[in-house]
Amino acid sequence: MGLHVIKMPDVGEGITEAEIVEWNVSPGDLVREDDILAAVMTDKATVEIPSPVDGRITLLSGELGEMTPVGSVIISIEVEGDGNNSNEMKYAPQVSTTKTIKDDGGAKDVAKPSPGIHLEQYSKAPIEKPFNVSNGMQSHTMPRPEGEKPLASPSVRRRATDAGIQLQFVTGSGPAGHITHKDLDKFVEGQGVPQKAGGLVANTSMNETKIIGLRRKIGERMQDAKQRIPHITYVDEVDMTELEKLRAHLNKERLDGQPKLTILPFIMRAIVRAISAWPNLSSQYDDQNGILKTFGAAHIGVAAQTPAGLMVPVLRHAEAMDIWHMASEVRRLSEAARDGSIKREELTGSTITISSLGLIGGIVSTPVINSPEVAIVGVNKMAIRPVYIDGEFVPRQIMNLSSSFDHRIIDGWDAAQFIQHIRASLENPATLFMER
Repeated sequence: MGLHVIKMPDVGEGITEAEIVEWNVSPGDLVREDDILAAVMTDKATVEIPSPVDGRITLLSGELGEMTPVGSVIISIEVEGDGNNSNEMKYAPQVSTTKTIKDDGGAKDVAKPSPGIHLEQYSKAPIEKPFNVSNGMQSHTMPRPEGEKPLASPSVRRRATDAGIQLQFVTGSGPAGHITHKDLDKFVEGQGVPQKAGGLVANTSMNETKIIGLRRKIGERMQDAKQRIPHITYVDEVDMTELEKLRAHLNKERLDGQPKLTILPFIMRAIVRAISAWPNLSSQYDDQNGILKTFGAAHIGVAAQTPAGLMVPVLRHAEAMDIWHMASEVRRLSEAARDGSIKREELTGSTITISSLGLIGGIVSTPVINSPEVAIVGVNKMAIRPVYIDGEFVPRQIMNLSSSFDHRIIDGWDAAQFIQHIRASLENPATLFMER
């Protein structure tokens, strides 16, 4: 028998490490060639790792969410023949030690597997005894001696307080008798769930979820944008009544093969026209080098919610498209983002972004700028509201635009003028199709 090792792949473009976002196998599993073993994620894309051989998994190195250098061994497979490496333990994870309490109250070093999971090590790892009365710790029904303070983290204490549990009566199974969330679970199971006044049952459950993959990338980008970019948000309302009449007419008269029009292509067309008057809004700001890159093109990003999280497909050269072409491209990119077939280059290079929550868009929002851009146009929901026109109130279809700008580059006056330019185009939709 031999060993075939798989290393973290080099996906190019200067990537030096990748995040492990999914394990599809476990140590001991039998796999066939081309079975998907894992998925890793870089700043650019998610890559699946297939098995190049038939065999049995002996090592998975790394935890979900862990950043691993390119070229590091992450999987070992036992195979027939020599494999591609004969020294299995060379690639075994490093073994660290931790202290555990002995029955006589002393301490000893116990081998503890590192985050890498090796089949043989994992199966032979010593099992630490739980704390109980026989090894010197109190039962959860027996209070601690007077004056002895229970050891617990702030989150455990807060949960116990909310549930009406006195930690003095809870046994701690952690190091030095620390009380853990699992200890609280066991206490509740053994003592019954405490009740609040009126017979309502307190919910003492608590789940911990490690944030990894696309969700972590989204969080990092949002945090970076809010920390570095001084946002200014400008909100204006738009009377969409005439545009909605035009959209309904065009949808009714559309040719076979033409997509159904949403309001997004019209908003994009209005943005293109506004950029021609305010070119700095189609920009990327390199604040590390103090350089503003202003583009003649309008590469419009469209924030799209997918099962994996928020993605921003890019509609390139919107200035060269009519509304039908825009509608087709938006539909294609959105479907590709949702089914995972979107290409890396279709998610980068935007110069301004639209954020739309559609029917649940609320009245006002404060969208976060898609760095390094300097502007994002937020689309809120449309609603029929009474508007005072020529001495009487009439029902009109009103929609708010809530848009954010990088205040280092865009002044409030310019932000307001840009949005009002968009508003004027949408309220007079015939101008969207006129040459300037």
